[in-house]
Amino acid sequence: MAEHKHGSMDITVQEKTFEGFINFTIKSVMVILFLVIVMAVFGA
Repeated sequence: MAEHKHGSMDITVQEKTFEGFINFTIKSVMVILFLVIVMAVFGA
């Protein structure tokens, strides 16, 4: 069985994926909140 040393794995791809997911989530929430506010103001 292979030996594993904690903290030795290259996780740059996972970090970029996570950063992209967080950015997408933040932008999606901002758009949804904007749409909710517009609908509340114009009575849609």
